[in-house]
Amino acid sequence: MKWLLFALVTVVCFGLYGIFLHKGSISMSDPTHGRFKAFLVVGIAYYIIAIMGSLVILLANGASLSMTGAGFKMSLIAGILGAVGALFILLAFGAKGSPAVVMSIIFAGAPVVNAIVFIAMNPPQGGFSGIPWQFYVGMLMAITGGTLVTIFKPAPSASAKPAITAKVQP
Repeated sequence: MKWLLFALVTVVCFGLYGIFLHKGSISMSDPTHGRFKAFLVVGIAYYIIAIMGSLVILLANGASLSMTGAGFKMSLIAGILGAVGALFILLAFGAKGSPAVVMSIIFAGAPVVNAIVFIAMNPPQGGFSGIPWQFYVGMLMAITGGTLVTIFKPAPSASAKPAITAKVQP
């Protein structure tokens, strides 16, 4: 069950990611470029954790640093997808999307995309007829849940600081 603990820590981290990214963008006090400055700092954090942290763990465990071409390629694609996704979160915030709405759409939609692509890459035995009906209900629930959270999110209190609005720049 160690995997579940790791997954739950990831849920908390990703659940907080959009909130802190938005706050960091606003705290840059630069309505035009603040979100990209925040993204730059996120990149520094990725460098510290992903590169330095991985190197320390690998070297401490005596692991080889050799990699297969396929493993490198797929991991690079994963990193690019993650970075592009993070960039588009910032673009969504810059286009006046609130963290509550943007992140709800992302975290309700991402499992649906994940499931569809996984099934396409690893078709079940028997094709679509091999997929249990509960899977389809779960997909519908994820979409419905994300929609409901987005539509019925609580409004911020009157004392909440307004977000800095900015022009969206490509």
